[in-house]
Amino acid sequence: MTGWEIVTWLHLLAMAFFVGGQMVLVAAVVPVMRGEENREQMRAMARKFGIGSAVALVVLILTGSAMAGHFELWSDWKLHLKLGLVVLTIALIAWHTRRPQQHWLEGVVFLLSLAIVWLGVSLAH
Repeated sequence: MTGWEIVTWLHLLAMAFFVGGQMVLVAAVVPVMRGEENREQMRAMARKFGIGSAVALVVLILTGSAMAGHFELWSDWKLHLKLGLVVLTIALIAWHTRRPQQHWLEGVVFLLSLAIVWLGVSLAH
């Protein structure tokens, strides 16, 4: 296994945590917890996921930057679009942490995350 395979593996693992965690929240946690009067459990899960997501985002930025340099992708328009969506996603996450009652932000972040993954797959080919 080469060093770049490890970097790619870390990037994919962080992406799987970030996007996969959102999928679990969307598909299972929110629908099950929606009717609960005490929403503290859902808030606690969201906080824990938020901490893990912050770590995943750092790993994604570090490994993505390294791969973009190594594979000479900095001039690719798809990378520019992906980075723009990443910045927008981070801004929306920050907004959502200040305004958690605006649930539409969760959906937008999820859709942007899926678009970012699509662009990443496109860049890898």
